[in-house]
Amino acid sequence: MRTVLACALWIAPALAHAAVPRDWLATTTLFGNPLHERLTLEADGDKLTGTLGDDKLEGTVKGAAIHFVAKSDDGSAAEVTATLGAGSQTMTGTWLRIEADDPKNPVKAAFTARTIPARRPGPPRRHEFAPTTFYRQFSADTKPVLTIWPGDSVHTTTVDAGGGDERGVTRVLGGNPQTGPFYVETAVPGDVLAVHLTRVRLNRDYAISDDAIVPRALGPALAVKMKDGGKTIRWRLDRERGMAVPEKPSDRLKGYSVPLKPMLGCVGVAPGFASAPPPTGDNGRYGGNMDFNEAVEGATVYLPVAQPGALLYVGDGHAVQGDGELNGNALETSMEVELSVDVIPHKRIGGPRVESATHIMALGYGGSLEDALRFAIANLAGWLEQDYKLDPSELAQVMGTAVEIKIGEVADRNAGVMAAIAKQRLAGLPRP
Repeated sequence: MRTVLACALWIAPALAHAAVPRDWLATTTLFGNPLHERLTLEADGDKLTGTLGDDKLEGTVKGAAIHFVAKSDDGSAAEVTATLGAGSQTMTGTWLRIEADDPKNPVKAAFTARTIPARRPGPPRRHEFAPTTFYRQFSADTKPVLTIWPGDSVHTTTVDAGGGDERGVTRVLGGNPQTGPFYVETAVPGDVLAVHLTRVRLNRDYAISDDAIVPRALGPALAVKMKDGGKTIRWRLDRERGMAVPEKPSDRLKGYSVPLKPMLGCVGVAPGFASAPPPTGDNGRYGGNMDFNEAVEGATVYLPVAQPGALLYVGDGHAVQGDGELNGNALETSMEVELSVDVIPHKRIGGPRVESATHIMALGYGGSLEDALRFAIANLAGWLEQDYKLDPSELAQVMGTAVEIKIGEVADRNAGVMAAIAKQRLAGLPRP
């Protein structure tokens, strides 16, 4: 009896430690605001190591009791004391944050965590989704319209920037109303959401624009000449010929036409902690109203995940748009869209990225074109560092000789710049 009991006492702690899962979604509720982070735990006996967000942690596990301290580079620290739930799939406890510059005033908050589900087995699924409600904010508070898994695809439609559908019926107030949000299982902060645009097609035969040029692009003399602009211009979309023409052209524009290039002005996810939900006319690190005319069929858009499930929104279809969206409106129209999603875990990116068959394209947004350029260059440099392990000298050599820069957006509050490199230029670089 003693031998059996001794063996049981000896193996019980090992079994408890082995039951601690590795990947968690941790939530700290600060003054009513949920902060979501990826938590990784590695158990070695009763010792714990891992990360909470970007911070490394050390701690202990004793039975169901978890304790660890996560330290930031600036010397601040977060102390978590929690208890594993039945089955070791949940965790509840407290979080105590001590700032390096204010150690006498720690902040205490409730802490919970749940394990991140494994990817669903079996083949991907294709979902048909007919939207009935459209949203005018990129919000984490909006209830998801559909839950999907990595590899799944969604076939759906969008309304135009003014809220009109494929029949020209106004379904919602204007301001780039969005289809979604779609909740992507396994996606947590610290991951990247890959959105593959497999079908971006026109589903009606007209578009709306105007005859103005946005103030950011106007000098004083041209601004005076354009002072009477802003009238609505309706365009006919000839899908068979692949061309757009003004429905009522002036005499000098009777021979003018432009090739169609359907695109999505908006591809975005819900922004992160303590951010007020931005309107769907805005853009930023979360993507949003990027108005980037390479978000076309066949492209992949990469977005940093900031909320559980990412919460993916799409909308603001354009039949064609010149660089920068100079009119303030492109050829605004409704769209038929099919997309598939994937999740790249444990990868952080500085902002939206787009990949085509020929280029990698990093986007930057800021209050000025100069700020947007800085963000775009930093985003591209991060891409080359992550995927090709280039050091600063190598980054400068490659980007200085191969980068392509263009203005993506000047119509909205933030300007947008694209920094791209042709894949052909990178073909000779070893890729780990």
